[in-house]
Amino acid sequence: MDECCEAKTYELAALRLRQGRVLAIVLAVNFIMFCVEFGGGLLSGSTALLADSLDMLGDSLVYGFSLFVLHRSSAWRARAALAKGGIMAAFGVGVLLEVAFRLRAGVPPMVPAMAAVGTLALVANAFCFSLLWRHRADDINLRSTWLCSRNDLIANGAVLVAAVLVAWSGSLWPDLIVGAGIAGLFLRTASSVLRESLTELSRVRNEALEGAG
Repeated sequence: MDECCEAKTYELAALRLRQGRVLAIVLAVNFIMFCVEFGGGLLSGSTALLADSLDMLGDSLVYGFSLFVLHRSSAWRARAALAKGGIMAAFGVGVLLEVAFRLRAGVPPMVPAMAAVGTLALVANAFCFSLLWRHRADDINLRSTWLCSRNDLIANGAVLVAAVLVAWSGSLWPDLIVGAGIAGLFLRTASSVLRESLTELSRVRNEALEGAG
């Protein structure tokens, strides 16, 4: 029995070590890409790129939270997931405000810069997604992190579609629609993460009460 417990403890420690390495890599990639995309969004005047850059910044914060709670209890991991959901919801609202501002300005984005930066972001997020895929079912902490990465790929693809449509139509509307769509994706995922984390917190609390009783 003791040998079995020791083996499980060793396996768990090895798993946490692998998770920590993956999270550190995707944190670095996302923060670098936030800087690149934010600058590209300002340069090109693209709402979709700015929205995607905020997604990168949000993910950097999310991965930082994930690293912080990696070796902590289930309650800590559930609280971190709750914080992630709040961050995603806040960014979703912020992007909607940016869409309204760009609509008032009425100037279409610069397509070449938008497409180049969007392609680079897609490659970076595909790399992060491949790293996180194997850990998506480890626990609620890693699942919420994987959901962020999945959303990134969807948003990157939408940015490239918007660039093509802006080039074809000469209109700013494709860029604004994609920006609003990314905001909607933020808010939908935030709702899912918040719901799961609240359920997990309730479960942990009930187990603690049963143990105390």
